[in-house]
Amino acid sequence: MEKNLFAKTVRAGIFGVVVGDALGVPVEFTSRAERDADPVTDMREYGTHYQPKGTWSDDSSMTFATMDGLIQFDIFDSWVMWDVMNKFVLWLEQGEYTPYGTAFDVGNTCSKAIMDYKEGVEPTGCGGIGERDNGNGSLMRIMPFALLSAGEDDYWSKEKISETSKIVQAASSLTHGHSRSRIACLLYTSACHELICNKEDGVETCIQRAVDGTFAYFDDVDLWYYWGNSAHMLVELLSNKFWRIRNIKEFRALSRKEIRSSGYVLDTLEAAFWCLLNTENYRDCVLAAVNLGEDTDTVGAVAGGLAGLYYGYDGIPKEWVEVLAKKEWIDGLCGEFAEKYGDE
Repeated sequence: MEKNLFAKTVRAGIFGVVVGDALGVPVEFTSRAERDADPVTDMREYGTHYQPKGTWSDDSSMTFATMDGLIQFDIFDSWVMWDVMNKFVLWLEQGEYTPYGTAFDVGNTCSKAIMDYKEGVEPTGCGGIGERDNGNGSLMRIMPFALLSAGEDDYWSKEKISETSKIVQAASSLTHGHSRSRIACLLYTSACHELICNKEDGVETCIQRAVDGTFAYFDDVDLWYYWGNSAHMLVELLSNKFWRIRNIKEFRALSRKEIRSSGYVLDTLEAAFWCLLNTENYRDCVLAAVNLGEDTDTVGAVAGGLAGLYYGYDGIPKEWVEVLAKKEWIDGLCGEFAEKYGDE
């Protein structure tokens, strides 16, 4: 993607994530009934984590750490995953990539993966592969990898989607190695691609194409490959866990009470898609996400990333961007990322 366009896309996606995260931080773990009684309409301060207005959480911190690792090493460099994990260690132990020098709201699965890495486990072997290891901790930080994989005309070519699948699944496996989490990250990446390149077709068409294309790729791959390399992947492809989003028109028509907003990866992915499908601008999308309650910062971040890409950086309310902690630093990191990976 041409450098100037890529720079705009990076800012839209990353600030989309961070603003959604910051909106959700003050009300994280509150119930939907609480949000219905007192809906979020603007940036708040204090609340759940007693943080100032504009404070973002681990979702954004791990996204920034990922970006920095990708800036230091090329995405195809064999050392890149090691460096991303090194950056996660700096975040967790030294407060790097945080708003005020201290990590907070750290997920248990992510923490365990980072500690395993410190004990000598190879990076992509750190993520748990059990059924209960399907939190949303890889989905919430996948945007930098999505930005590098999406946006190209040949995205759906067999060679490109195979390459993208390998990279994105490896990135997920740093903290979440179960096939469900890996597939969710690839679906999100495909959605990012469609929202970047084909937004004129509308959200519903973009998301449906992303879902259809991703599963067509898996259908086209010899399942014995997955059996040989990961029995979990074969089981996941046959389990139909993603059935609700296979028909996006029907999924879009689900009622709000049928949409869950827990920390489970499928709940988060579905909630993000549903909020984007049922709103018409960035503001309404992230507010709908946060006001679902429960894991408000992550659902807000994941939905916000999609909405940022679709509506653009200028579609994000300026007053929300202006109060973000370390706004200028975030902007600078986006610039470095775009400078490295944008085409001349």
